[in-house]
Amino acid sequence: MKTLFLQAPSYEGFDGGAGSRFQTKREIKSFWYPTWLVQPAALVEGSRVVDAPADDLSLEATLDIAQEYELVIIHTSSPSFQTDIQFAEHLKQHKPTILVGMIGAKVAVDPHGSLTASDALDFVCREEFDFTCREIAQGLPFESILGLSYRLPDGAIVHNDARPILEDMDQLPFVSPIYKRDLTPEHYFSGYLKHPYLSLYTGRGCKSRCTFCLWPHTVGGHRYRTRSVENVLEEVKWIRDNMPEIKEIMFDDDTFTDLRPRAEEIARGLGKLGVTWSCNAKANVPYSTLKVMKENGLRLLLVGYESGDDQILVNVKKGLRTDMARQFSEDCRKLGIKIHGTFILGLPGETHETIQKTIAYAKEINPHTIQVSLAAPYPGTVLHKQAVENGWLNDTKVITLVNSAGTQASTIGYPHLSREEIYLGVEEFYKRFYFRPSKIWEIVREMLMSWEMMRRRLQEGAEFFRYLRARKV
Repeated sequence: MKTLFLQAPSYEGFDGGAGSRFQTKREIKSFWYPTWLVQPAALVEGSRVVDAPADDLSLEATLDIAQEYELVIIHTSSPSFQTDIQFAEHLKQHKPTILVGMIGAKVAVDPHGSLTASDALDFVCREEFDFTCREIAQGLPFESILGLSYRLPDGAIVHNDARPILEDMDQLPFVSPIYKRDLTPEHYFSGYLKHPYLSLYTGRGCKSRCTFCLWPHTVGGHRYRTRSVENVLEEVKWIRDNMPEIKEIMFDDDTFTDLRPRAEEIARGLGKLGVTWSCNAKANVPYSTLKVMKENGLRLLLVGYESGDDQILVNVKKGLRTDMARQFSEDCRKLGIKIHGTFILGLPGETHETIQKTIAYAKEINPHTIQVSLAAPYPGTVLHKQAVENGWLNDTKVITLVNSAGTQASTIGYPHLSREEIYLGVEEFYKRFYFRPSKIWEIVREMLMSWEMMRRRLQEGAEFFRYLRARKV
């Protein structure tokens, strides 16, 4: 079938992040490559990928494109699901014969509820859905396709057997040629990466058990299954030779540094290719590995510190202590590796005191940039189960991840710490971290290094203040 893989228009103005649409408007607008959508597209000959939010496509323009296809597969998420369904309904009204399905963590954990939400949705793909999508596009009978849930003509819903987890990751084709063919790299940007950048996965799954993390609990699993070193380096070489505009490659594996010998081997290969790169890392990487990575083109690490309180880290099964993270941060400083640090307020065990402790901790370890989020109990995660069982949600138990302004809502509250207090803690965190003379001078000094950085930081500063104003709505 003539197939379109689609990120539908974002009615709420969501940014795009983490391989898919992010759940909110962020403090600085950013877009990440829709890798989870592009990967199955790379398996379907003649297909096309359209990322409507990144390309700023209207509902009408996207409908015009989609009507040219027989099969449309939409990537969805818990916060965007209702508006993605609205798009599917619009599409069916314009072309009733079109086949519409969805992929993503939301439909993977709740296939039945997703299908009953609207008759416009014909199927959803569960588990790892790459080859499920290909078999649908090939026109195989639905009853023969593993990992598929679908609607029969009489309205009954059928859930086929699960698709086995993919073990040989080298079976997956490169995504970068699809990026080049269908996407505009200049439309993807992040406040802490060079522009334009490109993001890749070198594996799936994460051996950590963090209770709040969406992808390992819903799609990727807790075993880190990886592409071969040779396969990864071959794709990077393709990018270097065919997309010379790319200034940085971001390896978006949940924890790229989990397999340290492999990370070092890839790093040495990247050094020979002469590329600048960044990756996700846990704050427990030893100095020796960091040194190998830095000497071979590593520029920045994205690190989830989460909290400055060790008991909270135990509560969420982070597998990390603050003393380990302090040593890691000091090692990165010595080696000249920049860090984008992420923190979460409202995790189990949070109090007024631990919020202040985490702010002080962030100022002490002083990442180059930070992101502060509210604890989000995504369906399918352990945190969601805990929130329901312990009454941490509101009285109706409705999970509202986004408020009326489009920014992240405070969903979890405790008898000793209200949702409003946690929500206000995010703004305090940002202000106390960034509005310090030393941090302001650090940013100004960076801006003085180039006109491009000057323009970029001024634009981001304006977006940051607009974000703070929006949170007061």
